[in-house]
Amino acid sequence: MDDNALLRQYAENGSDEAFATLVTRHANLVYSVARRQVGNPHEAEDITQAVFIILAQKAAQLRQGKALSSWLFQATRLTANNFVRSECRRHRREEEAQVQSILNEPESAVWPRIAPLLDTAVGRLREKDRQAILLRFYEGRNLREVGIVLGASEDAAEKRVSRALEKLRKFFARRGINSTTATIAGAISTNSVQAAPVALVKAVTAVAIAKGTAASGSTLTLIKGALKLMAWTKMKTAAVAGMVILLAAGTTTVMIHHQHRQLPEPQPVASSQAEFPKESWRFAGYADPESAFESTFWAMSQGDAKTYMATLAPHGGLFREAQGKSEDEIVAGNRRTVEGLTGYRIIDKKIVSADRVILTVLPETATGQGPKRPGKLVILRIDDEWKVSG
Repeated sequence: MDDNALLRQYAENGSDEAFATLVTRHANLVYSVARRQVGNPHEAEDITQAVFIILAQKAAQLRQGKALSSWLFQATRLTANNFVRSECRRHRREEEAQVQSILNEPESAVWPRIAPLLDTAVGRLREKDRQAILLRFYEGRNLREVGIVLGASEDAAEKRVSRALEKLRKFFARRGINSTTATIAGAISTNSVQAAPVALVKAVTAVAIAKGTAASGSTLTLIKGALKLMAWTKMKTAAVAGMVILLAAGTTTVMIHHQHRQLPEPQPVASSQAEFPKESWRFAGYADPESAFESTFWAMSQGDAKTYMATLAPHGGLFREAQGKSEDEIVAGNRRTVEGLTGYRIIDKKIVSADRVILTVLPETATGQGPKRPGKLVILRIDDEWKVSG
């Protein structure tokens, strides 16, 4: 019986047996992703338990037809990221690996270098590409089976997997890890999913079926944080989808909210520009760190919460501060930040790596309002766009 049928059987009939089958089938995937995120087997077990409790709670709401492994992957990443932030136990390795070319190295040599970055890389793929990678390499399905789940032919599935692997190769290459798609594919197939402890599978099944009533306090805290993060992610996705629909409507006038407006054409910052008076702030796009930073300040000054969030690096400090706040709260906070400013100056730029820059910014105020202290802001390049981290 496939995942959707088992999930439907559990949601409609409360079948413990169906849910236990789902746990047994996917516990290794969830546990492996969690362990890579937190680096500790005991914490990974807590996260695994939390994810399956969330699945039990949300079983009736999940969209049929979507690969369950993809939902579990995203839910595990969100839960693990929330855990790392709230508990301050981040065990990631330094992403900017200073290594020489490893084009000819075997899979066993490549894996330790891509492992700390793998789930971040897969998480940034588009949904169809992410499903293709998870089905092919995490679950070990053949291309015909991948095609069936994706609603495509075997040839189309093969092309989808190849394109997704190429995107992963470029992601790793930008971080100093040069390899081939074949080597990366072999490394992921061999190492991405480890066996979860047998006792964990049994414990997860029992606690999840009870919808978490017997879970520990730490696990319940994990669930609460993860559900909040999921709701925020869903709200962001809905906002983007709404924007696409509005833009596709052409000249049709749809009055929903003043913040659903089409952005002006980006005007990137000149490379020599260092002073930014408030009256000149504009949407500058994300082509370079200075443009990304100006786009952030422009959105803040315009009371545009959605564009402001789009200028921020996911999981960065500023993004985390805004999570869980309403649009009105974000707008009010931004208004307080820019109130009294007449502009800002970039007084230093430190290039840490190809994907990380630190800008030292001096806010400028009107005469008599007192001096402002310079602040340092980290700007990150994500998928060829620069975003403000904080």
